This record gives sequence, structure tokens and C-alpha cells, in this order.
Amino acid sequence: MPALACCVDAAVTPPGYAFAGDSSLLAPVTFSGVPSATTNSSTTANIVDVAVDNSHWSPSQSAALYKIDGWGAPYFCVNSSGNISVRPYGPETLPHQEIDLLKIVKKVSDPKSSGGLGLQLPLIVRLPDVLKNRLESLQSAFECAIQSQGYESHYQGVYPVKCNQDRFVVEDIVKFGSPFRFGLEAGSKPELLLAMSCLCRGNPESLLVCNGFKDGEYISLALVARKLALNTVIVLEQEEELDLVIELSKKLCIRPVIGVRAKLRTKHSGHFGSTSGEKGKFGLTTTQILKVVRKLEQVGMLDCLQLLHFHIGSQIPSTALLADGVGEAAQIYCELIRLGAHMQVIDIGGGLGIDYDGSKSTDSDISIGYTLQEYAAAVVQAVRYVCDRKSTKHPVICSESGRAIVSHHSVLIFEAVSTSAYEVPALSPLSLQYLVEGLPDDARADYNSLSAAAIRGEHDTCLLYTDQLKQRCVEQFKQGSVGIEQLAAVDALCDLVSKAIGAADPVRTYHVNLSVFTSIPDLWGIGQLFPIVPIHRLDERPSIRGILSDLTCDSDGKVDKFIGGETSLPLHELQGGGSGGGKYYLGMFLGGAYEEALGGVHNLFGGPTVVRVSQSDGPHSFAVTRAVPGPSCGDVLRAMQHEPELMFDTLKHRAEEFIHQHHEDDDGVLSAAALAGALARSFNNMPYLVSASSCCLTAINNNGFYYCGGDDFHAVAADSASGEDEQWSYCCA
Repeated sequence: MPALACCVDAAVTPPGYAFAGDSSLLAPVTFSGVPSATTNSSTTANIVDVAVDNSHWSPSQSAALYKIDGWGAPYFCVNSSGNISVRPYGPETLPHQEIDLLKIVKKVSDPKSSGGLGLQLPLIVRLPDVLKNRLESLQSAFECAIQSQGYESHYQGVYPVKCNQDRFVVEDIVKFGSPFRFGLEAGSKPELLLAMSCLCRGNPESLLVCNGFKDGEYISLALVARKLALNTVIVLEQEEELDLVIELSKKLCIRPVIGVRAKLRTKHSGHFGSTSGEKGKFGLTTTQILKVVRKLEQVGMLDCLQLLHFHIGSQIPSTALLADGVGEAAQIYCELIRLGAHMQVIDIGGGLGIDYDGSKSTDSDISIGYTLQEYAAAVVQAVRYVCDRKSTKHPVICSESGRAIVSHHSVLIFEAVSTSAYEVPALSPLSLQYLVEGLPDDARADYNSLSAAAIRGEHDTCLLYTDQLKQRCVEQFKQGSVGIEQLAAVDALCDLVSKAIGAADPVRTYHVNLSVFTSIPDLWGIGQLFPIVPIHRLDERPSIRGILSDLTCDSDGKVDKFIGGETSLPLHELQGGGSGGGKYYLGMFLGGAYEEALGGVHNLFGGPTVVRVSQSDGPHSFAVTRAVPGPSCGDVLRAMQHEPELMFDTLKHRAEEFIHQHHEDDDGVLSAAALAGALARSFNNMPYLVSASSCCLTAINNNGFYYCGGDDFHAVAADSASGEDEQWSYCCA
């Protein structure tokens, strides 16, 4: 008899009585002729095989499985301990300079009594050494291309602060970029104020490029920046902005430097190219550019027009497309010189992409088919070719690369706190007998057909009758003719059949201490994929395939698409049975651009803790130079116009009133002081979960308020009651 039949029927019996009184029903076994559930990648399916011993697994196999060498090089690798290490200086990093991410997590999260910082996850690790290396690599790539091609001007880039406006990120870029005149780009008034302040400490030749929609105040600010000897360029995005520039520059007696953003015909067809082309959101058509030239000429300001800007879309996939757009823009640049403009700079905008999945694909929104060196060479060659043909002096080349500069320097680390998988319920002969005898006639007929198909070993037919039986019983349950016990037994039988023939879903859900909406908004909003990898245990063979579910009360708060076209991720079994007993840390990489700026406070989860980590010659190769705890519950409430101080006062008054009304004595559950103390701590703690090892109120002083057992609660309550009521007055964290 086929093995599947053992799950449904132990012998050929009269229809309708397959299980009646059958105490010798065999235990279900998996049908050997059906392959196990596969994944989108046959390679991954072969690697994630529980049957193989960990002794046959190595960190290099994990690196291949998660494609770390593809998307992570030259900054991330797997070390001999099976942990992900950072190579802060890229390919020039020496072995003793590598930084183990797990050691950073331990330093940050361990209690202060053990030498840690006592901070809570989720965690953003900033790596300024990586940021510096990215800037230097971009500059070096252009300098090499300029030298090798005999280009007669230079490159100086700007960083668009919209990618990541964090103070220390922007200040680092200004400091690291000062030797080669690296500047900033602003797209709003707050960004302009930020850029002005930072560039006061930068190279005076660094460009301050002013993009975006502008009103009189924006333009006045930009003109004041010019007055303060900042190398400011006002880029016209809309034709009407020119009138404001002319009017205000005369009123303030400040001679502006003006740029125009051109709407090129060149655009790429991917998601990130939708803002470019003739119908793009920003920029001037050739007709409008001619109007700008004529108006500036009429008012004697044509010499102020010195920069041409364009943008054909972020994450440009190929150098062929790049060269096409740069060549078109170079033609416009040369024409503006012919018309009398004193052009100096061609700003090629953003678009320098990064390889999120390591595929080196030229036909993808998350990959690119070129290196930094090839990108720079394509730009320099395209500009030089057009200018030489037109006998035009080579311009300064500027780019607004943001994603390529800051993405690698930031790692988001979070913990998987539990895992869940739908377990097939046990199905006893007695349950089966009860099921069959109580089914209506039509449902019993479906059961008989299922039993017969199982005996014949017809697996597809079994699935058909399984689904039919289940749907029929659900409808009859809704009508009241099938009881809840029978419905549960039907579910168990159907799941048992699916598992027996290998059709059950083998994917588990890992619950992670994170908010997707707050920390990975692009994943939810536009389907952007980021590499997500366990940062440790990579010397062990992953035995589970899983998806990630966050803490938010929203069904979209999950990660079920991963690089490589996968719909699940190879993961390890949680230590401690998946109930929070072990620590399992995952890292999301290449998320340094946009994610922090876009994140909100969905479900009132705030941002992560942030630490700044630099390479050092200490025992662990790193030093935490700055640590900022994530926003507290009070902080995120305040962001939504609530007043935590008043909220606390209300709750404290209610606690005092409640205790007084119920005449709680010393043997009562809690004193008013203890209740107030717990409430005050809750306002000051982060919204995220605290690990199970800290789920006692005594952990509050270490940034954690979580559920605790009754004995712990009473003990802490007693301690709290012995203090002064005033110690629980709420104050801002």
C-alpha cells in the first residue's frame, strides 16, 4: 500500500467507514516518491538541507549562499568564527583591522556592569571609515579617468543631503571630502541651512548646489550663502524661478551664480528613471532654456549662468545609458557657451548605482553592470568627446552621488525574538472515527474519494479532494451543520495529507524586533530589496527557510522577498526552542541611503539606537565613538502632538485614586508609588521589545521595561514602595 494511504486509511474498507474502530492505524510517513518542497533557487535548496552535518559546512559556503562576496565586497566578509566582519578600508584593510559585527552588538547591548553600553536593539551601526573610503574611491576613479584620457579639467562632487541628513554623516562627508573640494547639494530650505552651516568648516571651493522647488525665502538664503563666501549655485528647476532670482539678487546687491536643469530626452526605463525624460518633474525644456538665456542677456546677467545640471534617474544600470545621457547634456553645455553663457560646470546629477544583490546585472533596479572606475571613465569620455568636437574648453565635472556614497557605511542590526510554523495537528483514530461518522453525506463522499485516491497513490487527485472536502466543511460549518470539533479534525486531516505528499509550506515566520515601516520603508513602499543576512552562526548550516515579520500591527510589516528572486531566506534554528531563549541577530546591509530620512513612527515605533564605530588598534579592532539611544515611548508620543508629562500625571493620579479606593495595605498587589514608578519607566524606555533575559522590572535601569513574573513584580513593587513618591516625577529622557 502506498505510504500516503497510511495517512488516510490503513486498509480497504467499505466506503464511509475507513476509520471506524480501526485501532491499528499506522503512523503517517512521508511519501518517499515525492521530492521535498523546493525554493526558487535549486542551489539554495540543495544547500539548505537539514540532513547534512554541520561539520561539512564552512563560513565560505555561507558567504556563497548569501552572495556576500557579490554585494558586500570589498567592505563585508565572513570571518573564521562564522560572523560577518567589516573591512573599513575596503581592499586595503589588513586582517587585524577587520571589525566583527557581533562584537559590536555585544558591546552595545551588554549591561554596563559587564562593560557594555546597556543599550537596546534594533541598532544602526555607522562606519565612518567606510564612508571615507567610498568618498576617496569615487574621487580616485574620476582622477584616474581624467589622467588617462587627458581631460583638461577636474572632478568635484557634491553629496545630496536628502539621502541621509544625519548631522554626523553630513559633517563627516564635508570633513573627509575637504581635500578634494567635495561639496553638498540641498533640495529644501532646512537642507540649505544645514549645508550652509556644515560648509563653513569645509573647503571654500566646495560647491553648494541648490536644487528643488524654490520660493523667495529659499532664493534669499542661497544668495546670503553666496555673500558668506560659500560657492553657491542656484539651479533653476522651473522657468518662473528666474524672475525671483533676478529681483532678489538686485535687491540684496548680490551677484548670483546660476545653473539650469535640463530635461533630457535620455532616460532609463526602470523604476528610478520615472522622474527623468521630457515629462519629468523637474527641469527645463530646450525652449525654456533658450528663454532663460535671452532674459539673462536682457538684464546683463548672462555671465551668471555657469552650470548645467541634469538627472536621468537614480540607479543607472549601464554605462551605455549613462554615456548617452552625458553626451546629450554635453551638447547643450556647448550650445550654451556658443550663446554667450560663461559655463564652467557640467553637473551630471545622481544615478551612480550600487549592486544590492551582487548579480552585476544591467537589466535590474537593484543591480548595476559597472564598477566605479568604469562609471567615471564613461562620464569623462562622453564629455571630452563632445567638447573636443565643438572646440570647447573642458568643464569641471560634478556629480550628485548619494546612494553610492552612504549606502555601505550603515548596517541595521535586529534580533529574531521567536519563530512560528504551522504544525500539523495530531490525528488519532478516534478523531477520524468521530469525523467520518458525523459528516454530512456530500462531505463523506469527498472523504471516501480522498481515501480511494490515497490507496491508489494518486497525489494530485488527493490534493483536489482534500481542498474540496475542506471547502465543503467550511461552508457547512458556517451553516451550522458541522461542529467545531469536526472542522478541526478536517483541517488536521487535510494538513496531514499535504505534508505526506510534500505539498505543505515548509517556510517558517521569524518574528523580528523591528518596524519595517520605520527602518526599511523603501522595502514596503517601492519593493526595494536589501541584503539581509544573519551576522553570526555562519559556520553552521542553515536548516530553515523563513520570512521575517515585524512587530507592527499591520500585515504589510513583513519581509518575504529577498535578493536573488527568493521568497524566503535560509536561516538557523533559534536556540532555546525559538521562545526567546537564544540570541539570533540579522543584519540589513546597504541601507545607509534614504531609509532613515523616510522612516516614520508607524505604530509609534521610533528609530533604532545608533552607534558610531571607528577602526582602532584596541583588542577588538574598534571603538564606539558615539552612542545615541533610540527614541523613547515619550519621544514618539511627543512627535504625534501628545504630551507625555500630562499623560503621566493623569495616570499617576488614577493610580493613587485606585489604590486609595481599594484600601490596599502593605500586603496589597502594588502601592501607588510602585505603579507610578512602572509608568514613569515605560515613558522613558524604547517601544521595542526587551529580550527575555531582561524581562524583569529590575532591568528598567538598563533601558528595559517588559513583562515579568508575579514574584519579580512583587519584589520590585516592595522596593519601589520604600522610596519617596517624588522620585517618580516624570522628566524628559
